[in-house]
Amino acid sequence: MSLYKQAIEYHTMGRKGKIEVIPSKPVSSQQDLSLAYSPGVAEPCRMIAEQDDLVYEYTIKGNLVAVVTNGTAVLGLGDIGPHASKPVMEGKGILFKKFADIDVFDIELNAKNPEDVVRACEMLEPTFGGINLEDIKAPECFYIEQELKKKLKIPVFHDDQHGTAVISGAAFLNAIELVNKKAANMKVVFSGGGAAAIACAELYLHLGVKLENIIMCDSKGAIYKGRKDGMNPYKEKFATSGPARTLADALKGADAFIGVSVKDCVTPEMVKSMAKDPLVFAMANPDPEILPEEVLKVRPDAIMATGRSDYPNQVNNVLGFPFIFRGALDTRATQINEEMKMAAVKALADLAKEEVPESVSRAYGGQRFKYGKEYLIPKPFDRRALLWVASAVAEAAMKSGVARKKLDLKQYRDSLETLLGSTYTIMRGIKNQVRKACDGDGSRVTIVLPEGEQVKILRAAEIIRDEQIAEPVLLGDEKRIRQRIKDNDLEKALEGVRIIHPSQSDLYETFAQKFYELRQRKGMTLTMALSLMRQPNYFGSMMVHLGKADGLLSGIAQSYPDTIRPAIQVIGAEPGSKLAGVYMMITKKKVFWFADTTVNVDPTAEDLADIAIHTAAFAKRFSSVEPRVAMLSFSNFGSTHHAQVQKVQEAVAIARQKAPRLVIDGEMQVDTALVPEVAKESFPFSAIQGDANVLIFPDLQSGNIAYKLMSRMGGCDAIGPILVGMNKPVHVLQRGGDVNDIVNMAAITAMEVQLNRKKGAT
Repeated sequence: MSLYKQAIEYHTMGRKGKIEVIPSKPVSSQQDLSLAYSPGVAEPCRMIAEQDDLVYEYTIKGNLVAVVTNGTAVLGLGDIGPHASKPVMEGKGILFKKFADIDVFDIELNAKNPEDVVRACEMLEPTFGGINLEDIKAPECFYIEQELKKKLKIPVFHDDQHGTAVISGAAFLNAIELVNKKAANMKVVFSGGGAAAIACAELYLHLGVKLENIIMCDSKGAIYKGRKDGMNPYKEKFATSGPARTLADALKGADAFIGVSVKDCVTPEMVKSMAKDPLVFAMANPDPEILPEEVLKVRPDAIMATGRSDYPNQVNNVLGFPFIFRGALDTRATQINEEMKMAAVKALADLAKEEVPESVSRAYGGQRFKYGKEYLIPKPFDRRALLWVASAVAEAAMKSGVARKKLDLKQYRDSLETLLGSTYTIMRGIKNQVRKACDGDGSRVTIVLPEGEQVKILRAAEIIRDEQIAEPVLLGDEKRIRQRIKDNDLEKALEGVRIIHPSQSDLYETFAQKFYELRQRKGMTLTMALSLMRQPNYFGSMMVHLGKADGLLSGIAQSYPDTIRPAIQVIGAEPGSKLAGVYMMITKKKVFWFADTTVNVDPTAEDLADIAIHTAAFAKRFSSVEPRVAMLSFSNFGSTHHAQVQKVQEAVAIARQKAPRLVIDGEMQVDTALVPEVAKESFPFSAIQGDANVLIFPDLQSGNIAYKLMSRMGGCDAIGPILVGMNKPVHVLQRGGDVNDIVNMAAITAMEVQLNRKKGAT
């Protein structure tokens, strides 16, 4: 399907448009209505009337941005008017919400006169916490922004100017570092005399480029002193006194080309005339001033950037404006000043030098990224940009005196992490506890990874090591593993990592003998034990069993039964325990534990009771919340008579007898377990009043279906399967899972090891 057809289909499918307004408070009863509107709404109105700043406490103002345009310079389409600009403004709204959780109203003005735009924005100031100007032609856009900055006490930002400047500025900083050049010595040529070009040139001056080393060209050629045609005061600042009259003249000996103009205005011959190690930032969209392959054919020493996602170093404004506004809104800044923009530039430049998360690689089809000529700036889907840029902008706002609200930067950064999702926050907490425990006793957890030849495992091992979660041990053919480490540029990250080829290990025969002794009365022969011990899962399980490793993770590339069988045969269940597969299901507001989801097909009442007790115990160890266990069924407290219902009823009685302090009830339907109104109205006697956090399913079929439905359709993140009831920490990875899943399970395994150590010490 062509891009045209895809775009039209995208914009017409389902609900019209790309954004909607949804309530953030409940409006499901008469009481709710009386609070949301009359008479209750009068109370915050009175409070705000007495103290104006309370508008930020009682309304959405502090998180609401107006995206304002008059449609005079939309993308590369020109003056197409306010109606035709609306899809772009809605798109901007999506990006604000997706990347920084900022709410947006798009405002398309039928106003060609810049004074009308200024006046309209003035009148909108009480509604919004900030204004993002968009797609307004130059030079009017300069005047509008300057006037609004003078008149308004909320941040105003023209993204076409400053967004491009900030992102390209970060790329410029890193590029000149890579080619060992100084900004003050750089001869920089700008193509384009509009908003973006002038804003980029202004920002590059702050980066250290000298005014006398800048040549700016527009559609009429070089901008020089004395030129009359097509000039304005903003261009005049960058008029050169040199002899250059064309773009070709300007590029001779130039160190950098910054293009925000039109396609095909640069030829290979022009690039060929540039200085050594030239920077060519051809950012015209959708077609650049010159294609990267044309540049690299004549100048392989060049560093390229474009505005397109299908080439390296995409200068994409989404890396800037959501996070700049986030920092500005959260400090209630009166403006977005140069200090805040420079903070964003440096934060993005620094972030590009960090190790790139697997989630970013996954968003780009598994492509790996590393700081260098083809990776100057972070990718748009690097969610860490929120943490780095917003906190840097907030700090700059406070230091430069435009912030009306002071923030504790550490607490602020932690609060930003919650915007990345509950899973990120929860897993960060677990990883921090693991690192803290290691620092406390100095002993690192060792996790054996039997699938050491899998690239996903190697990449996960890199992160597990780097984040100080555990020390991985890789099992498999050593030669093959080392080659794959080399092929994936992991030599430095996995330097010194322990690699064991089971059949060539000094422990091979000892492990086989021990396994034979363990299973000789269950049909095992020594010959069979020797054969099985060649398999990494058996060898790894013996390592854990005999204390050569603390935990085991496997299953990314094999079936669940093939993975779990060796662990059960070697390590076995904890005395008195029933093995169960548990998923930690993470919603925006709460964590639930689902069991059994992977092991017991048709558990007995005794089995269900044990699963409930051990899942609750595991949940309690991993969170500060007291477990509240709902034993699920299709019946509510005897409302239906059936053998399956009776089984759950018996399980509740057994669990209460074995663990009298455990908060548990059932049999109950899932809405009774999770909806307080249902439980309160119909079952006030229940120990679970719609506040269950541990859900025990009556059989594997229902548990497996439930967790997959919730993860695929319900928007939950599923961490697991976590194997509870084992003698030692062993967890089976989800087949086909990604690197992030492996790392999360490694963190859970490491924490379980440390909790066991602590329990043993006491």
